[in-house]
Amino acid sequence: MSKIKIGITQGDINGIGYETIFKAFAHEDMFEMCTPIIYGNDKVAQYHAKGLEEVPPVQVVDNATEAHAHRLNLIRVSEEECTVEYGKVSAAAGRQAQAALNRALSDWRAGLIDVIVTAPICKAAIVSDSFPYAGHTEYFEAATESKGLMILSNAHLRVALATTHLPISQIAQAITPELLEEKLRMLHQSLKRDYLVSSPRIAVLGLNPHCGDEGAIGTEDAEIIAPTVASLREQGVPCFGPYPADGFFGGGMFTHFDAVLAMYHDQGLAPLKALGMEEGVNFTAGLPVVRTSPDHGTAFDIAGQNKATADSMRHAIYAAIDIYRNRKAYDEATANPLPINPRRSERPTRIG
Repeated sequence: MSKIKIGITQGDINGIGYETIFKAFAHEDMFEMCTPIIYGNDKVAQYHAKGLEEVPPVQVVDNATEAHAHRLNLIRVSEEECTVEYGKVSAAAGRQAQAALNRALSDWRAGLIDVIVTAPICKAAIVSDSFPYAGHTEYFEAATESKGLMILSNAHLRVALATTHLPISQIAQAITPELLEEKLRMLHQSLKRDYLVSSPRIAVLGLNPHCGDEGAIGTEDAEIIAPTVASLREQGVPCFGPYPADGFFGGGMFTHFDAVLAMYHDQGLAPLKALGMEEGVNFTAGLPVVRTSPDHGTAFDIAGQNKATADSMRHAIYAAIDIYRNRKAYDEATANPLPINPRRSERPTRIG
């Protein structure tokens, strides 16, 4: 089985991105499953490496085709001089992060890398006229002209989000039958293609406390969510609910489903991170490119202190490899389905 070329974007240079990358590849066995290519800055990488006990070999290359199999390869994405200021919000750091994303996506389009793993960015640093996006998900949606679905997972569960980076005050009006149908169909397809779950079961959470208590605390659950779930189930999408979020997670009901669709960001991600943030992975389903990331931010408060763990980064790399291979296997298996023979449904003709 050929090794996958993984493009890893450096993220915000004032955070823990490089530390998690270096620590993830401190284990030699990581190089057995993939060829890593960092999109970043060699001087920045050297600066981050100074404070770490063990750093794998890093080789600067001009092109992904020059990548060495058993080393961390690094492509310099910008000639702009920049200084690492641990824990600081910096426009220069934002430009470095954007340059890494642009180059990695360009190389993916050219077929030079297979998947992209993104180290955390600082939204306050990167958002600008040239990057008017709320985060990685929105950036990749716009760049690939496709609609994505944010799925976060760990060893315990998978959680997809109906709405993502949206103010709480705008969530209720955003929950429409059209949105829920779109997200549920995307989640159903992703479970089959990206995770190879042949008969997935999806739980749908309610919007209001106690799912509205029959209209006493809101009508969205009864008037929008429940009918949409029922309609899709009749159409062959195995989704169930809505379930009150507190009891659903508190009672362990999530163990009976392959994925959960939450109505908003914290409703789904707070319990997921409480159950296992260290192994958390953020995956953007629905895109033509496989893109994953660690389920944590820049961690400015511990940047440069050699305190970050690489578990989430390592699991993001594992997930990118698995999903890439799963997609290939699924697409090959479904590329040429056997034609349906209309005669099979006909009753045989009696002779004599």
